[in-house]
Amino acid sequence: MMFETIGVVGAGAWGTALANAAARAGRKVILWSRDADHAAAMASARDNARRLPGVALHEAVEPTADLRRACATRAILLAVPAQALRPVAEAMSLVVKQGIPVVVCAKGIERDTGLFMTEIVADLLRGTMPAVLSGPSFAEDVSRGLPTAVVLAAPVDLVAEELARALSSASFRVYHGNDVRGVEIGGAAKNVLAIAAGIVAGRGLGESARAALTARGFAELGRFAKAYGGRPETLMGLSGLGDLILTCASPRSRNFAFGLDLGKGVPVEQAGGGRLAEGVHTARILVEMARARGVGMPIAEAVDAILAGEVAIDVAVEALMTRPITTEG
Repeated sequence: MMFETIGVVGAGAWGTALANAAARAGRKVILWSRDADHAAAMASARDNARRLPGVALHEAVEPTADLRRACATRAILLAVPAQALRPVAEAMSLVVKQGIPVVVCAKGIERDTGLFMTEIVADLLRGTMPAVLSGPSFAEDVSRGLPTAVVLAAPVDLVAEELARALSSASFRVYHGNDVRGVEIGGAAKNVLAIAAGIVAGRGLGESARAALTARGFAELGRFAKAYGGRPETLMGLSGLGDLILTCASPRSRNFAFGLDLGKGVPVEQAGGGRLAEGVHTARILVEMARARGVGMPIAEAVDAILAGEVAIDVAVEALMTRPITTEG
């Protein structure tokens, strides 16, 4: 398999970063924006000032507003927000080629259906191979060529390995595997837990509390993944533990920053400064899916209740701390 051309569908910060990473690995990249003016501005200025200011586009990245052109490549990185993936996939279904890998790079669960992102791809882009890329990565770091490691999972080992080789460079290391469900669960569920970590920091509850929350949150993530077919060893890797550590510790994480504002008393409607925090959209459906399979996720439930205005932060913290004493597990 020769992945000499890569289409990146979605010209936000993450899509732009992935386009630069793929170009740095020697690929020819077609970067699609739904906005023709945006695509033209990127092509002219050779940057994405709207979404990733101060970062130059690699010379091998070609911006376009022609979805057909982006899909006429050997593999597609689908880098639109999770809740916007369905309409974009529907548009792609009219132009995408059969048999090519479509790598989901969004981290979320569709809130109206409870479907994972690769399930949407499998349903709407029949004949393609749904795959997923996830891991601890900030768009600005990746776009600037700072050392980053992620994981890519596809149902066929050889495809996952060849894609990993095609996207890897000296600054962007891509591991590969076939646990698609485990990788996407790690990326989606950690966003909700990162909001909780931000709340702890914003409330001034201390580093000990944040460490405890991160550890117990990881236990929740593992239980959920097991219930939905993810492998424990996957969650111990980059998409689970690695991504959780990053997003529970840095205000550069949109989900952590959202929680940080909540902890400081900023209303839900204003938290995060208007930036997209995927965990806000994932919390309710994550909790519903956990309850459907008898998975205990008290931290995720607390986040969901806080976001819905059903409980105050201090009450939620007290409820977590006064739960029945049990063994660790």
